Amino acid sequence: MKYLDEFSDPELAGKLIAQIKAVTTRRWSIMEVCGGQTHSIIRHGIDQLLPDEIEMIHGPGCPVCVTPLEIIDKAMEIASRPDVIFCSFGDMLRVPGSDKDLFRIKSEGGDVRVVYSPLDALTIAQENPDRQVVFFGIGFETTAPANAMTVYQACRLEIRNFSLLVSHVLVPPAIAAIMESPECRVQAFLAAGHVCSVMGTEEYPELCDRYSIPIVVTGFEPLDILEGIRRTVLQLESGRHELENAYRRAVREEGNGPAKAMLEDVFERTDRAWRGIGVIPGSGWRLSPKYREYDAEHRFAVTDIHTAESEVCRSGEVLQGLIKPHECEAFGTLCTPRNPLGATMVSSEGACAAYYLYRRLEVSHA
Repeated sequence: MKYLDEFSDPELAGKLIAQIKAVTTRRWSIMEVCGGQTHSIIRHGIDQLLPDEIEMIHGPGCPVCVTPLEIIDKAMEIASRPDVIFCSFGDMLRVPGSDKDLFRIKSEGGDVRVVYSPLDALTIAQENPDRQVVFFGIGFETTAPANAMTVYQACRLEIRNFSLLVSHVLVPPAIAAIMESPECRVQAFLAAGHVCSVMGTEEYPELCDRYSIPIVVTGFEPLDILEGIRRTVLQLESGRHELENAYRRAVREEGNGPAKAMLEDVFERTDRAWRGIGVIPGSGWRLSPKYREYDAEHRFAVTDIHTAESEVCRSGEVLQGLIKPHECEAFGTLCTPRNPLGATMVSSEGACAAYYLYRRLEVSHA
Protein backbone atom coordinates (compact mmCIF):
# COMPACT_ATOMS: atom_id res chain seq x y z
CA MET A 1 0.00 0.00 0.00
CA LYS A 2 1.42 3.38 -0.98
CA TYR A 3 3.08 5.28 1.88
CA LEU A 4 2.43 2.55 4.47
CA ASP A 5 4.84 0.18 2.72
CA GLU A 6 7.23 2.97 1.80
CA PHE A 7 7.59 4.08 5.40
CA SER A 8 7.93 0.54 6.78
CA ASP A 9 10.77 -0.63 4.52
CA PRO A 10 12.97 -2.97 6.64
CA GLU A 11 16.11 -2.30 4.60
CA LEU A 12 15.83 1.45 5.09
CA ALA A 13 14.97 0.90 8.74
CA GLY A 14 18.15 -1.13 9.15
CA LYS A 15 20.23 1.67 7.66
CA LEU A 16 18.70 4.24 9.99
CA ILE A 17 19.29 2.02 13.02
CA ALA A 18 22.91 1.54 11.95
CA GLN A 19 23.34 5.31 11.66
CA ILE A 20 21.83 5.85 15.10
CA LYS A 21 24.16 3.26 16.63
CA ALA A 22 27.17 4.77 14.86
CA VAL A 23 26.65 8.24 16.36
CA THR A 24 25.55 7.26 19.87
CA THR A 25 28.30 7.60 22.47
CA ARG A 26 26.33 8.45 25.64
CA ARG A 27 23.07 7.58 27.37
CA TRP A 28 20.10 9.63 26.21
CA SER A 29 16.44 9.75 27.24
CA ILE A 30 14.00 10.81 24.52
CA MET A 31 10.27 11.29 25.01
CA GLU A 32 7.82 10.66 22.21
CA VAL A 33 4.91 12.96 22.99
CA CYS A 34 2.15 11.17 21.08
CA GLY A 35 0.40 7.96 22.06
CA GLY A 36 0.21 6.97 18.40
CA GLN A 37 4.00 7.13 18.26
CA THR A 38 4.19 5.04 21.45
CA HIS A 39 2.08 2.31 19.88
CA SER A 40 4.17 2.33 16.73
CA ILE A 41 7.39 2.09 18.76
CA ILE A 42 6.14 -0.84 20.85
CA ARG A 43 4.33 -2.61 18.02
CA HIS A 44 7.36 -2.59 15.73
CA GLY A 45 9.90 -3.19 18.52
CA ILE A 46 11.74 0.02 17.66
CA ASP A 47 12.92 0.57 21.22
CA GLN A 48 14.46 -2.91 21.26
CA LEU A 49 16.36 -2.23 18.02
CA LEU A 50 17.93 0.97 19.32
CA PRO A 51 21.30 0.95 21.10
CA ASP A 52 21.07 0.25 24.83
CA GLU A 53 22.16 3.82 25.56
CA ILE A 54 18.90 5.25 24.17
CA GLU A 55 15.76 5.09 26.31
CA MET A 56 12.39 6.00 24.85
CA ILE A 57 10.14 7.58 27.48
CA HIS A 58 6.42 7.43 26.75
CA GLY A 59 4.75 10.82 27.05
CA PRO A 60 1.25 12.08 27.87
CA GLY A 61 0.10 12.47 24.27
CA CYS A 62 -2.94 10.20 24.44
CA PRO A 63 -6.11 12.34 24.55
CA VAL A 64 -8.25 9.68 26.21
CA CYS A 65 -5.57 9.02 28.83
CA VAL A 66 -5.16 12.62 29.97
CA THR A 67 -8.88 13.46 30.13
CA PRO A 68 -9.29 14.05 33.87
CA LEU A 69 -11.46 11.88 36.08
CA GLU A 70 -13.49 14.95 36.99
CA ILE A 71 -14.56 15.43 33.35
CA ILE A 72 -15.43 11.72 33.03
CA ASP A 73 -17.69 11.99 36.07
CA LYS A 74 -19.30 15.13 34.62
CA ALA A 75 -19.93 13.26 31.38
CA MET A 76 -21.67 10.46 33.26
CA GLU A 77 -23.77 12.87 35.28
CA ILE A 78 -24.97 14.55 32.08
CA ALA A 79 -25.43 11.25 30.19
CA SER A 80 -27.61 9.88 32.99
CA ARG A 81 -30.28 12.54 32.47
CA PRO A 82 -33.44 11.36 30.67
CA ASP A 83 -33.67 14.42 28.43
CA VAL A 84 -30.09 14.01 27.10
CA ILE A 85 -28.64 12.19 24.12
CA PHE A 86 -24.94 11.89 24.93
CA CYS A 87 -22.63 11.44 21.93
CA SER A 88 -18.99 10.40 22.01
CA PHE A 89 -16.27 8.66 20.11
CA GLY A 90 -16.21 4.99 21.05
CA ASP A 91 -12.91 4.99 22.91
CA MET A 92 -14.35 7.14 25.70
CA LEU A 93 -17.13 4.72 26.67
CA ARG A 94 -14.88 2.35 28.64
CA VAL A 95 -12.78 4.98 30.41
CA PRO A 96 -13.42 4.44 34.12
CA GLY A 97 -14.87 7.22 36.20
CA SER A 98 -15.05 7.20 39.98
CA ASP A 99 -17.36 4.17 40.09
CA LYS A 100 -18.62 3.41 36.56
CA ASP A 101 -18.15 4.23 32.89
CA LEU A 102 -20.34 5.42 30.01
CA PHE A 103 -21.06 1.83 28.96
CA ARG A 104 -22.62 1.30 32.39
CA ILE A 105 -24.68 4.46 31.96
CA LYS A 106 -25.88 3.11 28.61
CA SER A 107 -26.75 -0.28 30.11
CA GLU A 108 -28.75 1.50 32.83
CA GLY A 109 -30.89 3.22 30.23
CA GLY A 110 -28.93 6.34 29.37
CA ASP A 111 -29.09 7.38 25.71
CA VAL A 112 -25.36 7.16 24.96
CA ARG A 113 -24.44 6.99 21.27
CA VAL A 114 -21.15 6.40 19.47
CA VAL A 115 -20.61 8.84 16.60
CA TYR A 116 -17.76 9.24 14.13
CA SER A 117 -17.79 13.02 13.86
CA PRO A 118 -19.05 15.86 16.06
CA LEU A 119 -21.15 16.90 13.07
CA ASP A 120 -23.03 13.60 13.47
CA ALA A 121 -24.06 14.81 16.92
CA LEU A 122 -25.24 18.09 15.44
CA THR A 123 -27.41 16.17 12.97
CA ILE A 124 -28.87 14.18 15.87
CA ALA A 125 -29.72 17.46 17.57
CA GLN A 126 -31.55 18.65 14.46
CA GLU A 127 -33.49 15.38 14.31
CA ASN A 128 -34.42 15.50 18.02
CA PRO A 129 -35.44 19.09 18.79
CA ASP A 130 -37.13 18.02 22.05
CA ARG A 131 -33.92 16.49 23.46
CA GLN A 132 -30.62 17.98 24.59
CA VAL A 133 -27.68 16.58 22.59
CA VAL A 134 -24.18 16.72 24.06
CA PHE A 135 -20.94 15.85 22.30
CA PHE A 136 -17.92 14.87 24.38
CA GLY A 137 -15.16 17.03 22.88
CA ILE A 138 -11.78 15.77 24.02
CA GLY A 139 -8.29 15.69 22.59
CA PHE A 140 -5.30 17.70 21.51
CA GLU A 141 -5.00 20.32 18.79
CA THR A 142 -5.83 17.70 16.15
CA THR A 143 -9.47 17.12 17.11
CA ALA A 144 -10.21 20.66 18.28
CA PRO A 145 -10.87 22.25 14.84
CA ALA A 146 -13.71 19.84 14.02
CA ASN A 147 -15.29 20.44 17.43
CA ALA A 148 -14.91 24.20 16.99
CA MET A 149 -16.52 24.01 13.55
CA THR A 150 -19.47 22.08 15.02
CA VAL A 151 -20.12 24.74 17.65
CA TYR A 152 -19.76 27.43 14.99
CA GLN A 153 -22.31 25.61 12.81
CA ALA A 154 -24.71 25.15 15.73
CA CYS A 155 -24.59 28.89 16.36
CA ARG A 156 -24.96 29.77 12.68
CA LEU A 157 -27.94 27.41 12.24
CA GLU A 158 -29.43 28.46 15.61
CA ILE A 159 -29.50 24.89 16.92
CA ARG A 160 -30.04 25.56 20.61
CA ASN A 161 -30.35 21.97 21.88
CA PHE A 162 -26.69 21.13 21.14
CA SER A 163 -23.76 21.61 23.52
CA LEU A 164 -20.14 20.54 23.88
CA LEU A 165 -18.50 19.04 26.95
CA VAL A 166 -14.98 20.38 26.43
CA SER A 167 -11.73 18.79 27.55
CA HIS A 168 -9.16 20.01 25.03
CA VAL A 169 -5.47 20.13 25.94
CA LEU A 170 -2.38 21.60 24.26
CA VAL A 171 1.05 20.05 23.73
CA PRO A 172 3.55 22.93 24.26
CA PRO A 173 2.45 23.72 27.85
CA ALA A 174 2.70 20.00 28.66
CA ILE A 175 6.29 19.91 27.41
CA ALA A 176 7.06 22.88 29.66
CA ALA A 177 5.42 21.17 32.65
CA ILE A 178 7.38 17.97 32.07
CA MET A 179 10.67 19.86 31.83
CA GLU A 180 9.95 21.81 35.02
CA SER A 181 9.17 18.71 37.07
CA PRO A 182 11.92 18.01 39.63
CA GLU A 183 11.80 14.33 38.60
CA CYS A 184 12.23 15.03 34.88
CA ARG A 185 14.63 12.72 33.01
CA VAL A 186 13.76 13.87 29.48
CA GLN A 187 16.58 15.25 27.35
CA ALA A 188 14.76 15.61 24.02
CA PHE A 189 11.32 15.28 22.43
CA LEU A 190 9.77 13.77 19.35
CA ALA A 191 6.87 16.15 18.66
CA ALA A 192 3.58 14.91 17.22
CA GLY A 193 3.31 15.54 13.48
CA HIS A 194 -0.49 15.68 13.37
CA VAL A 195 -0.60 18.35 16.08
CA CYS A 196 1.96 20.43 14.21
CA SER A 197 0.08 19.97 10.92
CA VAL A 198 -2.72 22.02 12.53
CA MET A 199 -0.83 24.46 14.75
CA GLY A 200 2.50 24.70 12.97
CA THR A 201 5.84 24.77 14.76
CA GLU A 202 6.10 28.40 15.86
CA GLU A 203 5.74 27.65 19.61
CA TYR A 204 8.54 25.08 19.76
CA PRO A 205 11.80 27.03 19.16
CA GLU A 206 11.22 29.00 22.35
CA LEU A 207 10.87 25.72 24.28
CA CYS A 208 14.13 24.47 22.75
CA ASP A 209 15.92 27.60 23.93
CA ARG A 210 14.30 27.80 27.37
CA TYR A 211 15.05 24.20 28.35
CA SER A 212 18.09 23.52 26.10
CA ILE A 213 16.36 20.53 24.49
CA PRO A 214 16.14 19.30 20.90
CA ILE A 215 12.61 18.89 19.55
CA VAL A 216 12.11 16.97 16.30
CA VAL A 217 8.68 16.91 14.65
CA THR A 218 7.97 13.50 13.19
CA GLY A 219 5.23 11.18 11.99
CA PHE A 220 4.01 7.77 13.07
CA GLU A 221 5.34 5.17 10.67
CA PRO A 222 8.52 3.23 11.62
CA LEU A 223 10.81 5.16 9.27
CA ASP A 224 9.34 8.47 10.43
CA ILE A 225 10.11 7.63 14.03
CA LEU A 226 13.59 6.28 13.33
CA GLU A 227 14.48 9.38 11.32
CA GLY A 228 13.19 11.53 14.17
CA ILE A 229 15.34 9.61 16.66
CA ARG A 230 18.37 9.85 14.35
CA ARG A 231 18.07 13.62 14.10
CA THR A 232 17.49 13.91 17.84
CA VAL A 233 20.57 11.87 18.73
CA LEU A 234 22.71 13.90 16.31
CA GLN A 235 21.62 17.07 18.11
CA LEU A 236 22.21 15.59 21.57
CA GLU A 237 25.65 14.30 20.66
CA SER A 238 26.68 17.66 19.21
CA GLY A 239 25.24 19.71 22.07
CA ARG A 240 22.64 21.46 19.91
CA HIS A 241 19.05 22.20 20.99
CA GLU A 242 16.99 23.20 17.99
CA LEU A 243 13.63 22.53 16.40
CA GLU A 244 13.76 20.28 13.35
CA ASN A 245 10.86 19.34 11.10
CA ALA A 246 11.29 15.74 9.93
CA TYR A 247 7.66 15.55 8.74
CA ARG A 248 7.66 18.12 5.96
CA ARG A 249 5.20 16.17 3.84
CA ALA A 250 2.50 17.14 6.36
CA VAL A 251 3.81 19.99 8.53
CA ARG A 252 4.46 23.62 7.65
CA GLU A 253 5.86 26.21 10.04
CA GLU A 254 2.67 28.29 9.91
CA GLY A 255 0.30 25.33 10.27
CA ASN A 256 -3.25 25.29 8.92
CA GLY A 257 -4.48 28.88 8.74
CA PRO A 258 -8.26 28.28 8.43
CA ALA A 259 -8.21 25.71 11.25
CA LYS A 260 -6.29 28.06 13.54
CA ALA A 261 -8.69 30.91 12.74
CA MET A 262 -11.65 28.70 13.68
CA LEU A 263 -9.97 27.72 16.95
CA GLU A 264 -9.23 31.35 17.80
CA ASP A 265 -12.85 32.31 17.18
CA VAL A 266 -14.55 29.50 19.13
CA PHE A 267 -12.09 28.77 21.96
CA GLU A 268 -9.96 30.64 24.46
CA ARG A 269 -6.96 29.45 26.49
CA THR A 270 -7.52 28.23 30.03
CA ASP A 271 -5.81 26.23 32.76
CA ARG A 272 -6.62 22.55 32.33
CA ALA A 273 -6.29 19.47 34.54
CA TRP A 274 -4.54 16.44 33.06
CA ARG A 275 -5.43 13.02 34.42
CA GLY A 276 -2.71 11.75 36.71
CA ILE A 277 -0.62 14.92 36.28
CA GLY A 278 -2.64 17.81 37.67
CA VAL A 279 -3.42 21.31 36.50
CA ILE A 280 -1.09 22.76 33.85
CA PRO A 281 -1.50 26.54 33.42
CA GLY A 282 -2.67 27.67 30.00
CA SER A 283 -2.73 24.08 28.72
CA GLY A 284 -6.29 23.86 27.46
CA TRP A 285 -9.17 25.44 25.64
CA ARG A 286 -12.68 26.31 26.70
CA LEU A 287 -15.47 27.90 24.71
CA SER A 288 -15.05 31.66 24.35
CA PRO A 289 -17.72 34.00 25.76
CA LYS A 290 -19.23 34.32 22.29
CA TYR A 291 -20.14 30.60 22.36
CA ARG A 292 -20.49 30.03 26.10
CA GLU A 293 -24.18 29.07 25.79
CA TYR A 294 -22.99 25.87 24.06
CA ASP A 295 -20.85 24.83 27.04
CA ALA A 296 -22.38 21.65 28.52
CA GLU A 297 -20.71 22.15 31.91
CA HIS A 298 -22.62 25.40 32.39
CA ARG A 299 -25.82 24.27 30.70
CA PHE A 300 -26.15 21.28 33.01
CA ALA A 301 -24.59 22.92 36.10
CA VAL A 302 -21.91 20.28 36.68
CA THR A 303 -19.04 22.69 37.32
CA ASP A 304 -18.88 21.74 41.02
CA ILE A 305 -18.15 18.02 40.55
CA HIS A 306 -14.73 17.15 42.02
CA THR A 307 -13.04 13.77 42.29
CA ALA A 308 -9.99 11.91 43.63
CA GLU A 309 -7.81 9.57 41.58
CA SER A 310 -7.44 5.86 42.37
CA GLU A 311 -4.67 5.09 44.86
CA VAL A 312 -3.89 1.81 43.06
CA CYS A 313 -3.58 3.03 39.48
CA ARG A 314 -0.19 4.59 38.64
CA SER A 315 -1.18 5.88 35.20
CA GLY A 316 -0.16 9.40 36.19
CA GLU A 317 3.43 8.25 36.64
CA VAL A 318 3.24 6.45 33.29
CA LEU A 319 1.97 9.60 31.60
CA GLN A 320 4.84 11.63 33.05
CA GLY A 321 7.40 9.06 31.93
CA LEU A 322 8.44 8.27 35.50
CA ILE A 323 7.73 4.53 35.20
CA LYS A 324 7.10 2.04 32.41
CA PRO A 325 3.63 0.43 32.40
CA HIS A 326 4.84 -3.01 33.52
CA GLU A 327 6.45 -1.43 36.60
CA CYS A 328 2.98 -0.76 38.03
CA GLU A 329 1.99 -3.43 40.55
CA ALA A 330 -1.51 -3.67 39.07
CA PHE A 331 -0.36 -4.12 35.45
CA GLY A 332 -1.67 -7.32 33.89
CA THR A 333 -3.26 -8.46 37.15
CA LEU A 334 -5.74 -6.05 38.71
CA CYS A 335 -5.57 -3.90 35.57
CA THR A 336 -6.16 -5.36 32.10
CA PRO A 337 -7.92 -4.08 28.95
CA ARG A 338 -11.01 -6.02 29.99
CA ASN A 339 -10.99 -4.58 33.52
CA PRO A 340 -8.97 -1.34 33.34
CA LEU A 341 -8.16 0.76 36.37
CA GLY A 342 -6.99 3.74 34.33
CA ALA A 343 -7.39 5.31 30.93
CA THR A 344 -3.89 4.29 29.81
CA MET A 345 -5.11 0.68 29.71
CA VAL A 346 -8.34 1.58 27.90
CA SER A 347 -7.28 3.81 25.06
CA SER A 348 -6.04 2.49 21.74
CA GLU A 349 -3.16 4.99 22.18
CA GLY A 350 -2.44 4.30 25.85
CA ALA A 351 1.02 3.10 26.84
CA CYS A 352 -0.35 0.44 29.21
CA ALA A 353 -2.58 -0.97 26.48
CA ALA A 354 0.37 -1.04 24.08
CA TYR A 355 2.54 -2.95 26.56
CA TYR A 356 -0.26 -5.41 27.27
CA LEU A 357 -1.30 -5.91 23.65
CA TYR A 358 2.05 -6.32 21.96
CA ARG A 359 4.58 -7.93 24.27
CA ARG A 360 5.35 -6.18 27.53
CA LEU A 361 3.65 -8.60 29.91
CA GLU A 362 6.57 -8.97 32.27
CA VAL A 363 5.83 -7.67 35.74
CA SER A 364 8.47 -5.92 37.82
CA HIS A 365 7.69 -5.79 41.53
CA ALA A 366 11.18 -5.25 42.84
